[in-house]
Parts: sequence; C-alpha cells; structure tokens
Amino acid sequence: MTRVGFIGLGSQGAPMARRITEESFPLTLWARRRVSTDAFADTAATVAATPAELGAASDIVCLCVVADADVEDVLLRPDGVLAGMAPGGVVAIHSTIHPDTCRHIADEAAKREVAVVDAPVSGGGGAAAQRRLLVMAGGQESDVERCRPVFETFADPVIHLGPLGSGQLSKLLNNFVFTAQVGLSLDTFSFADGLGMDRAAVAQVLAHGSGGSRAAAILTASGFDTTGLHKALPLLRKDVGIMLDVADAAKSPRPRILADLAAHTLSTLAEPPVT
Repeated sequence: MTRVGFIGLGSQGAPMARRITEESFPLTLWARRRVSTDAFADTAATVAATPAELGAASDIVCLCVVADADVEDVLLRPDGVLAGMAPGGVVAIHSTIHPDTCRHIADEAAKREVAVVDAPVSGGGGAAAQRRLLVMAGGQESDVERCRPVFETFADPVIHLGPLGSGQLSKLLNNFVFTAQVGLSLDTFSFADGLGMDRAAVAQVLAHGSGGSRAAAILTASGFDTTGLHKALPLLRKDVGIMLDVADAAKSPRPRILADLAAHTLSTLAEPPVT
C-alpha cells in the first residue's frame, strides 16, 4: 500500500487527510502546531517530528499549505521533506501557488530523483469530506496516475491538464473568473435593489436561469452577507495577482473585461462587509 504524508491540516487539508486515512492508506502527518495533529488521535495516522521524517516515511507527500513561501519552506529547508524523501517519491502540491514556484521545486526535487505534481483543489473542506473535490493536476502522466488513487479518496473529478504548472494555471483561471463573477453578482443585486426589486426573488431567477453563477449562488446562500468573501480577500488578491503576472510574463493580452471586474471585486471587498 502506498505510504502517504500530509502537511497542511487547515480547513481544507484536514478533511482531505482524514479521507486518506479512512481509505486505509498508511498516513504520516506533520504540522507546526500540535493541535492540528491532535485532531487525528482517533485515526491510524502517525505524527512525524520533522518534515524530513515525514518524507522518509512516505512514497507520496501531499502539501496543502497557504502560499509559495510555505511550500518552499516545508520542502526545501534543511529538515524539509526533500531532505528525507527517498528517490522515486512524488510530491503533490495542493496549494495554489505560482507555476514558476512549482517548476523551481521540481528542479530541486529532481536532484533527489523525486517527482513533483501540481494538484490544486477547489470545492472546500465539505466537498473533501464528501469525496467530491475538484483536483486540477499538472505533471508527467505516470506521476499523476500514481497519485490518482490517493486523490480519489477525497476528489471527483481528478483532471490531468498537462505538464507541470498546468494544474496551477487552471486553478488560477478558475479563481480569476470567480473573482470577476463576485463583482458582477454584487453589482447585479445592487442594481436590482435600485430598480425596486426583491433581490431574493431575483436570486431565485438567477439560480434557475441562464444568468446564474457560482458566485451569485454563494452570495444568495449567505443571505447576501459578504463577510466570508471579505475574509477570502487576501487569497483572492494573491491568486488574481499571480494570474496577471503569468499573463504579463507570457506577453499575453490581459482579458480586459475579466481583469476590470476582478479589480472591481477586490476594491469592493476592501470596504467594510455588507451584512
């Protein structure tokens, strides 16, 4: 049975890790805070003292930490995952980070004959617990297929997009479009208010009509409370920034409407939340 290591036991990662151990994969955990691993005391998972110890105990290591610097830290520091992982292992990066960071890590991992797959996820912790996360994978097909049984403990579908970095690009595009749709939805409901319409009724129309979106559905489900979106602002700002940086580096024209809507969303969410 494939041995799995998991780092990043937050609201997204913890349900993913729990699904892995529930499917009887031997699981090793590491976290900066003891409380994160204490939550797995009722499982068969073991806890490593360092990321290197986790790497040595794992054939596949899954990372679900927040940012580029966090990914680089747990992998590349002196007692990092790569310091302990044996040749032939695979690192799966579930964090949403810059594709260039994935390529840099892959170059470092290759020196130890370790493969890297970028496999960002979408759907949230609840979807992971219900085995219906979306995994967007990039990397060598053989490496993705090796990871697929682990990914399928918490995800459906698992989509292989192409070479390393493709998973990150697809996730960034997804979050870019979502950010733009948030701004469009906020303006749509405000516009309906100005027309003297009941926004809840308008939301029902959007839910069943061609003008609906995931962003409008999330706003409707929250009772039009934008607090949660305000909390997500740092992540949305990060992902939009990376997407635009990738476009500029590729000398690809920025999609004007999407970029304007995303900028509008980020500006709107920087204001106090609407409850």
